[in-house]
Amino acid sequence: MNHDTIPRTPSKLARRLYRFRQERRGRKKELQKLGKSGRARLSRSDRDQILRKTGRRCHICGGKIRGAWQADHVLAHSVGGKNDVDNYLPAHKLCNNYRWDYSADEFQYILKIGVWARTQIERQSGIGVEVARGFLVHERARVARRQKTCI
Repeated sequence: MNHDTIPRTPSKLARRLYRFRQERRGRKKELQKLGKSGRARLSRSDRDQILRKTGRRCHICGGKIRGAWQADHVLAHSVGGKNDVDNYLPAHKLCNNYRWDYSADEFQYILKIGVWARTQIERQSGIGVEVARGFLVHERARVARRQKTCI
């Protein structure tokens, strides 16, 4: 499948996004069959080396890392990325959790859709207002779930 072509209809875009998810699930199942689901713990020295690679900045958003952070696989572990210092970069927990284990093609679509949605929200277009409402409901529920687990 050529991911560079732009889908011609909303239903074709939906099918492409669905196929991305199915491909990701298939890769995960294949790795589980091969027994490659375990992750290695990093030593303090390894974590320090990873953090220095970017000058204590999150490799996803570029923000300064203060306090807790995660070592993010450059090539996702779920697609065969090695548990090696060379395959890690530092990331904020929130950034890493949103990046998840998407393929590069899938993540690019997510970024494009997100930037487009942001523009629509800023312009307060009809669809932008609806997207903003839906997002705020989702975000309030997400924050409430987090607060319950921290109690």
